[in-house]
Amino acid sequence: MLTRSLVLLAAAAVPAFAQGASSAKTNTGNAATLFNQVRDFIMQSAVDMPETAYSSKPTPEVRSFGELIGHVAGAQHVFCAAALGDKPPAEDAVEKAAKTKAALIAALKESNDYCAKAYQQTDAAASAAADIFGAKATRMLALLENVTHDNEHYGNIVTYMRMNKLVPPSSKPRPSGD
Repeated sequence: MLTRSLVLLAAAAVPAFAQGASSAKTNTGNAATLFNQVRDFIMQSAVDMPETAYSSKPTPEVRSFGELIGHVAGAQHVFCAAALGDKPPAEDAVEKAAKTKAALIAALKESNDYCAKAYQQTDAAASAAADIFGAKATRMLALLENVTHDNEHYGNIVTYMRMNKLVPPSSKPRPSGD
């Protein structure tokens, strides 16, 4: 339910965001802008985290940093497969298979590249039907669910980074013009 609420909030924000972003004129273009930002934050976090900290956890009950990166990569495949009309893989496939920093970064890059295709579709294509975990929706909702899920876990990632005395990418100064 929380994810659905966050998705609805994100969907409501897309038109408002579009007013300030003249280069993104389509709904999928606006969704892509949101995805690209969180995608870059997550990827930079994965690169910045030392491999020795990939096994770190804030508490014993939660995923390690590495498992979290694997979860994000796997979930992106599921959401973006729904958005493309492809058969989704097992959500936990990456988390179970990739164990090293290099393997997890490679899997994350591959899922980012796959999702980039989903965010390039037209608004008309994104209005087509999709199946998201057994629920009937649109491909656009799958795109927005992916952004919401990635942002939810980027919030987790920030905690792991701060625990390891690292500055999260979203807190670093940006070049002027961004």
